[in-house]
Formats: sequence, C-alpha cells, structure tokens
Amino acid sequence: MATVRAASRLLSKRVLSNTKAVPAAAVQGCRNFHFSIYGKKKNAKVADDISTQYPVVDHEFDAVVVGAGGAGLRAAFGLSEAGFNTACVTKLFPTRSHTVAAQGGINAALGNMEEDDWRWHFYDTVKGSDWLGDQDAIHYMTEQAPAAVVELENFGMPFSRTEDGKIYQRAFGGQSLKYGKGGQAHRCCCVADRTGHSLLHTLYGRSLRYDTSYFVEYFALDLLMEDGECKGVIALCMEDGSIHRFRAQNTVIATGGYGRTYFSCTSAHTSTGDGNAMVTRAGLPCQDMEFVQFHPTGIYGAGCLITEGCRGEGGILINSEGERFMERYAPNAKDLASRDVVSRSMTIEIREGRGVGPEKDHVYLQLHHLPPQQLATRLPGISETAMIFAGVDVTKEPIPVLPTVHYNMGGIPTNYKGQVIDHTNGEDKVVPGLYACGEAACASVHGANRLGANSLLDLVVFGRACALTIAEEHKPGEKLSPLKPSAGEESVANLDKLRFANGSLRTSEIRLNMQKTMQNHAAVFRTGPVLKEGCVKMDDVYQSMEKIKTFDRGIVWNTDLVESLELQNLMLNAVQTIHSAEQRKESRGAHAREDFKDRLDEYDYSKPLEGQQKKPFDQHWRKHTMSYVDPKTGKVTLRYRPVIDSSLNEQDCAHVPPAIRSY
Repeated sequence: MATVRAASRLLSKRVLSNTKAVPAAAVQGCRNFHFSIYGKKKNAKVADDISTQYPVVDHEFDAVVVGAGGAGLRAAFGLSEAGFNTACVTKLFPTRSHTVAAQGGINAALGNMEEDDWRWHFYDTVKGSDWLGDQDAIHYMTEQAPAAVVELENFGMPFSRTEDGKIYQRAFGGQSLKYGKGGQAHRCCCVADRTGHSLLHTLYGRSLRYDTSYFVEYFALDLLMEDGECKGVIALCMEDGSIHRFRAQNTVIATGGYGRTYFSCTSAHTSTGDGNAMVTRAGLPCQDMEFVQFHPTGIYGAGCLITEGCRGEGGILINSEGERFMERYAPNAKDLASRDVVSRSMTIEIREGRGVGPEKDHVYLQLHHLPPQQLATRLPGISETAMIFAGVDVTKEPIPVLPTVHYNMGGIPTNYKGQVIDHTNGEDKVVPGLYACGEAACASVHGANRLGANSLLDLVVFGRACALTIAEEHKPGEKLSPLKPSAGEESVANLDKLRFANGSLRTSEIRLNMQKTMQNHAAVFRTGPVLKEGCVKMDDVYQSMEKIKTFDRGIVWNTDLVESLELQNLMLNAVQTIHSAEQRKESRGAHAREDFKDRLDEYDYSKPLEGQQKKPFDQHWRKHTMSYVDPKTGKVTLRYRPVIDSSLNEQDCAHVPPAIRSY
C-alpha cells in the first residue's frame, strides 16, 4: 500500500530494500523484510546500530514536525516556506487529524458585525482562563488573530459570509465587548458548523505547494534526547514495521490532546497524548494537566460533539420543567457563559432532580424555536449529527445533551514563541531543539479554562510562531551535531517487549479500567476523598501494564501493537492529570473542588486590596502545576511555576489584574 499518496507525487521517491533475515523467534516462519523509504533525501541510510531484528533507517532533516493537524501543518509548511528541509511525521493521513472535527469557529476581532478590538478579546481570554493564563502569550495570540484569519481566507478557506460579503461572525461563549461591559461580542468566524474540516483541508491543500516530506502512518515512539537537547524523533512505520530515526536540529511536537483517557469524550480514538508522553519519558514536565474541559453539549449516550455555535445562533438549554435554567447561574451571558460554568450548571440541575429522560440524567438543548432556514445554513452538520446519534429532528424536538470531556488545557509547557521550557531553580529554561504547538502544548493561553473557538486560533498562531522562531534562530542546511549510535535503543526494546507481551490482561481491558477510573474520580465536580481513591486506583491500573497481553506477533500493520503503545502514552497522561488534580486544593476554571469551593489567589480579590498581606507562593494556587513522571514506577512528582502576569507591551495593552470571575 502506498503510504504517501498526494504528497508522494510531488516528491521524488527512493526505494531501498533490506533483506536481512530475521530470527525465526521474532516472526513465525523465517521471512525477509522488504520496506520502502519515502521522502526526497538521498542519504536515508539503513543502519543496524540499535537492532538486528528490526530494519532501522536514518534520515536527516533541518526540522521534523510530529503531527499533521492544524498546528502541525501550519508549522511544517511555514518551515518549508522559509527554506528548511522539513519532514512531517504523522500516524494519520493529514486530513484525518482531529482538527477536522472542530465545529464552531475561530475567534478574531475583525469587527464585521459590530465595532471590536483585539484588546477586548485579550481581556475575555484572560478572564476565561481564570487568571491562570500567561498574559504575554494571550497578548501575542489575540493581537495576531485578525491577520491569521485573513491569511486563512487568502489560502482559500470558504468562510460563511454576511449579506455584504464580509466574513460572518457568530456569538460564542465568554466573548464580550468593552472589557466585559458592552454586552455579547460576535467574534467567531465560521464555515457553517464545519470550520475545522474546512481549516484542515485548506491547510493541507496549501502545504502541497511546498516541498515537505510527509511520512504518513508513521507512529512516533520517542524523542531522541542527548544532554538535555532534542536531536529528533524515532518512529515506527506501521505499514512494514521498519524503525526510522529522524535526526533534526529542530523538532516540533503537534500531536493533539489526550481526551481518550476518559470513558466519554468528544475526541477521536487517536487522541492519545503521544507528544505529552514522549516529553514525559524524556524527563521533561507537562503543565496544568488537571485542567480538563468538559464541553457542555455532548450527545447523551454517544458523546458526539454538539457545537457551542448552536447556542451562539440562539439555542437554549432547558431542564425537565422547561425552564431556561442558565438565567439563574449566569444572568448576563446566560447560555453563552464560559464552558466550565455551563457544564457545572447542567450537572447541578441534574443532581437536584431537574434532569430529563427516564433516568433524569441529562438535559435538553432546544433549537426548534429557530427558523429552519437558519438551521439549514448555519448548523447543517449538527442537524445531521443529532438525527444519526440521537434520532432527533432539530426543527421539531430538543437534543439530549450531557457535559463530555472535550479539550485539555494542559500539555507541554512553552513560551509564546513555541519553545518548550522546563522550570528549574525558579527560572524558565528553554529546552534546545524542542518546540510544541496546538493542543499538545500549554503556552498557556487557555489557563484553567479555554474559551470556545480559541483552539483553532491557537493552532494557526502558534504553529506559525514555531516556524518563525526556528527561522529566526537557525539557517537551512546547518550541520547536525553527532548522535550516539545507540540512540533510540530503549524505544525499540520497549516495542519488542510489547509485541511479544504475554500477560493476563488485554490492552482493551486495561484501557477501560483507566477510562472508568478517570471518568468516576476526576469528573466535572471533584472532591478530596474521591480524588485520593482515584489516585490509588490509577496507580494500580498503571502497574497492571506489566500484565499486558498482545495477540498479533506480526510487524505489518500491527494495530494491536500500536494500540498498546498508545495505551502506554494515555497512562502517562492520566496519572499526571489525577495526581495534579488531587494536589490542587482550590476551585479554578475547569477544576471544581466541592471541598475547596473558592479560588485561592495571592490576595482575596473579593475585597479591597488595601491592607492585605500577599500570601507566599506555597500558600496560594495561582500558579502552574509542573508534573514529572518516572515511567518505570508511575510515580508523579509535582513542582510549581509562577503565572506570567505582564503583557508583551504594557503601553499597547495593559495586563488584566485578577478579579472575581462572573458572567
């Protein structure tokens, strides 16, 4: 099967075959390996430094991007455009990446519907983050937003239009005018309710203009790290089982989120936090993993996403009494309050016995009061999804919905330039050669809670930022520093161990145990005893990985093996999430503790600041969690890092001081 289709026609193909016999123990019946090397590099070399059992191929590039969703593609073609010899390694064909599932839109203060200002967008994002977002990164993202959307339009993205031909912008949650004082903003640019689909195809089409080498259906195993510097990645070609070492001066991680740590989520089955896990195994931290966004409207029972755009177009949430209950929880923003606020309000309604259905365990999203023409033009995908997964005709009846895991605010810590950082001795240190963007990264523009339609913006702005930073600091064709011949040995040993694992538990059983534990112990509302119990259970589930059993002993398209590798990655994400949540003794954004209901800042912002003593760093929680894991034992170590409260230019855009967050 040809691994690279459209892209490979643009690239010259080099085929090597390696006919080393493999020991019979490794593959039933002695067979020869035959595999292909794609890409334009003439010097892809077959090596046997780290394995005589698996063919190993070495590639050299200026930059390698792992992941081909919105952020990965934007970084990859940004690098190619700047003249860098770039490889894009992805476990999926680019247009199958999960960016394709984004529905609502992309925020930018274009001012097409009413007067708007990117500084108001900046204010809303800081407030949405519950003052855990780094304001320099938020400044960068919101200021770049209008140009990013215009760039997408120039690339050919078919935005929905107003009557006079401008990009149509819909209302979206947490968006306001005049620093929260001017009512609801219309800031979300969309392509009906299929914005992510349109964005991904536009970016992929654009990327084919450039000479990027795509390695499609290659599963990245680990980073190649030496002396604290990233020198590339090692990957498995799923088509033929060969191992590939990609050596590069710069490595960009754009692998997406880890929603599949939970039982019910809107994420694709491929959202397994591979990049976060690779960074964790390299001894580097992940940041703010306890902040998991529950989207208010996943279809009850199926978990499929119903966009916030429904409420932006005028849809309302109702309980068993037919009451529009959000008016009680968020009198101003109502159904368009921040996502964490809406999810908690729905959960309270259900708990207090006002849920709908035979079990009274969900609520309704009502759209049938809207004109059918509006539903057909602005929400066609939702109308179809509701019919398929809930059997509901949205023009006549409401959709049954329930809060569902949707997005991970946490991830690989970076600065606003996309450079991965570690926090040591009270200082941020850049990890040489390593960058991250998209949902895999934590810049942190979303803080404790992401605003709807800021995620697609995050992808294109920080994907581009990674390419710009690399172009600023490096030149194409720089000589690569030498790599130890044994680099990647451990990854191959782990792969081999999993391939022949013969324990007592299937991959699917361990995965289900993990997902149920996370769903029951780290949900919308969290309490100390439940989290503690969850930590103990998660540690047990982590240890049960020793008993894993795989069935497919082959090497060609071994999905059993790939799922087991993904489970290892999910496990590292899950333990960090639940341990970080148990430690954070406050409620902030998406992290809502019933035993610590209030936000614990350095001052009590509900009272005048005069005369108040600033709490020491170790006595308040307005700080980023940095989590490290020992992959062998699963032991989580937590440290903390201060939030960046200054914008990039205080004259141009003053920082937003913390305040009580209400909608």
